[in-house]
Amino acid sequence: MPNDLRTRAIVLRRTNYGEYDRILNLLSPEGKFSVLAKGVRKEKSRLAGGIEPFLISDVVVHQSHSTGLGILTGARMLNSFHNILNSLERLELASKILRQLEHASEQINSPEHFSLLSQSLSGLHHSFELETVLTWFLLNLTRVSGEEINLYRDTEGQTLDPKIRYNWDITEKAFHPHLHGAFSANEIKIIRLMLSNSLAFSAKINQLEQFLPPILAMAKTLSP
Repeated sequence: MPNDLRTRAIVLRRTNYGEYDRILNLLSPEGKFSVLAKGVRKEKSRLAGGIEPFLISDVVVHQSHSTGLGILTGARMLNSFHNILNSLERLELASKILRQLEHASEQINSPEHFSLLSQSLSGLHHSFELETVLTWFLLNLTRVSGEEINLYRDTEGQTLDPKIRYNWDITEKAFHPHLHGAFSANEIKIIRLMLSNSLAFSAKINQLEQFLPPILAMAKTLSP
């Protein structure tokens, strides 16, 4: 991190430190990093409003050579996903996504994590179906984490046939033919679309809810 960094960021986790401070884990387009927010728990702190949960904020961080921990010197809200707080189900899913991204970023600190998080929070804020948000998030988190989903050949090495139904093989991370399989060409096409398009685009797929249940069940087996 340079001596001074200005970027967009979302708070992944806040930890009280001392009497008035907090240590923040932030996710930004540059990746995840931790900062010390001095005096932020004081009643009149000018930083407090910019480090609330479910915000995208414009933050300024100064790297302290003495502690090795960035010092938060500025935080201004750019975008709020406050509607998440109006629904317990949406709040629980948003919190789960934060935890999963914090864990995933410890393995691979990818700039794409910020996009995954901001799109997911926006979807929850704008009342996208919970199953749609979770499915899109899990599929793309798997992609960003470097896990390959074979969407072109089955477990026997044969090209996927649109006339054949398939089930998902967790071990092989591929589909295997099954007469009464849960996956048709429609479900497989939707997976491809979700992996190559935004959440907003994916949410508009025609009759998505009809095909989503087996895809979500598969996506849950992929969670890094």
